[in-house]
Amino acid sequence: MAEPASAAVGLGRAESGGGSDGGDAAPVLPQGENGVDGRAIRVDGRAIRVGTRRSQLARIQTDSVVTMLRELYPDLCFEIAVAMSTTGDKILDTALSKIGEKSLFTKELENALERNEVDLVVHSLKDLPTCLPPGFTIGAVCKRENPLDAVVFHPKNCGKTLSLLPEKSVIGTSSLRRAAQLKKKFPHLEFKDIRGNLNTRLKKLDEKEDFSAIILAAAGLKRMGWENRIGQLLGPEDCLYAVGQGALAVEVRAKDQEILNMVSALHDADTVLCCIAERAFMKRLEGGCSVPVAVNTLLKDGQLYLTGAVYSLDGSDSLKETMQTGVNYPCLNEDGPNDDVQHVGITAKNVPGQAQEAAENLGVELAGLLLSKGAKHILSVARQLSDAR
Repeated sequence: MAEPASAAVGLGRAESGGGSDGGDAAPVLPQGENGVDGRAIRVDGRAIRVGTRRSQLARIQTDSVVTMLRELYPDLCFEIAVAMSTTGDKILDTALSKIGEKSLFTKELENALERNEVDLVVHSLKDLPTCLPPGFTIGAVCKRENPLDAVVFHPKNCGKTLSLLPEKSVIGTSSLRRAAQLKKKFPHLEFKDIRGNLNTRLKKLDEKEDFSAIILAAAGLKRMGWENRIGQLLGPEDCLYAVGQGALAVEVRAKDQEILNMVSALHDADTVLCCIAERAFMKRLEGGCSVPVAVNTLLKDGQLYLTGAVYSLDGSDSLKETMQTGVNYPCLNEDGPNDDVQHVGITAKNVPGQAQEAAENLGVELAGLLLSKGAKHILSVARQLSDAR
């Protein structure tokens, strides 16, 4: 079976008003003790409060989602509440794989959601664990931006590619997944952890001589307006991407039907199906940021193709397979006891349930295939070595 050659880009409903520069930024509310000012949400006249992390990229992503919601619901009022920094934002001197917290960039926002201080929160989908805390669901998965990884080079290396960098050049990445794949592909290079938000990492690259290049998600660079810094895009032949990379997720309270129905209009059906398959694959493998697990999905002509792989930390040992399934099902009226069923944390009533089931089964079956070939041992050793670093 041929492996999908390109990343999936949603083929369904076009995103309205999306993008990092769409519309005026929503007003920032005063911060209180818990990261928001704590005022009660108005049910009638509806001021809908949206939670976000402090970083510039998080604000841009949240603004783009709010812009879409305002265009869909012009009579509603949306207010962005600046949330507290998350665990992942605060601990910057330790590799993500060693912090040992599953919800590094989401827990504080979920706390605000649980306390009814916000109605919905916007995340990068790749930051959300495959098992959400009870009472929460992903109510929308927006149309995916380019999910590939990108290389940003030090100014002195402009015009080069990774293969053309000198021996022992140091590449910065906080991702075990990226490092494992690229170590095998480019054995002449060395890889070193680099932490911080996009602004911080680019500053470390440009103002010091520690790194010849750094690896970042292309989607984040585009949303920040920094596409011109991309020196090389890493296709599937070089580096499979992270589960959910490039997609934005809107998390809500699972029982809040009014908000859940409202945000469901943001679902991009193709992105939903790709990400359900990816998340099911990750969940079955019990993966996370502490082990190198990677994917590539393609939805074409009603067929969903999923490539999944696991790697040892140095990339010397790996397993990679591709499977496919049909997802071309009609959207039936599925109201009833199962109308809010979740698939790996995602509630998508406006996406055919049979298609979601097929996508989830695809991820589970592909993971099962890799496990039957020894993936559990590879990941177990990788996790032990990661913990010992």
